[in-house]
Amino acid sequence: MGMAKYDRLLFILNMLRSRRNLNALDLAKECEVTERSIYRDIISLSEANIPIYYDNGYRLATDNFLPPLNFDLEEFSALKMAVDSSPLSKTSRYSAIIKQVAAKIEASLSDTVKQQKRRSIKTTSIDIPISDSGEIPDQFYIDIENAVQNDLILKVNYVSITSGETERKIDPYFIIFKARAFYFVGYCHLRNELRTFRLDRLRSVEITQEHFVRLRDIDPRDYFEGSWELYTGDPVEVVIQLSGSAARIAQASEH
Repeated sequence: MGMAKYDRLLFILNMLRSRRNLNALDLAKECEVTERSIYRDIISLSEANIPIYYDNGYRLATDNFLPPLNFDLEEFSALKMAVDSSPLSKTSRYSAIIKQVAAKIEASLSDTVKQQKRRSIKTTSIDIPISDSGEIPDQFYIDIENAVQNDLILKVNYVSITSGETERKIDPYFIIFKARAFYFVGYCHLRNELRTFRLDRLRSVEITQEHFVRLRDIDPRDYFEGSWELYTGDPVEVVIQLSGSAARIAQASEH
């Protein structure tokens, strides 16, 4: 799905500020729309008195739209790496938003940093794996986020590994990315306790008009403290004997 037109116009504007020699095909691929839509967008921007011309690619006749951000090259590189490596960029809900944020950051750099960036070589990359269990509908994120914000009970159909598909009412507390997937934590009325639900196991999500009262303030940063990724329980001591290269690798990875 392509961006909404208003978002797309801002994105195109920032792309033209930060990159050179972009033609309609390049912009269409970035915006996930047709070239015909890009031509109409260029006309819309021109009609808004934004001076655009074509010279081996679309360009802006002036760059006086946004003040440059006070980032040096190292700060920009670190921020860009953090944005690009975010698991949110791999979701249909946030991929377009992440792309717009990156374009705005790049477009508003000072001329000096832009020149340094063109000459620099990318030295470090981060690849955070995300489980590929099917695309999560945008609306699931939106509904869960709205329910968390407004303390509204959710009615969901959820597929559990142990009990199969069930219909549940849940008081949602927060969404978190952990153990390669997106989850949300909430009070389950079916099990009468706080539970963790994996988003790609949801089959339907409905916001009810029933409000809930939070049991307590839960901080996502320490909610899973003491757990093994997502799993909790009584600690068990396990002794594994390794030898050779396996022992050296395990010893080097000790933390």
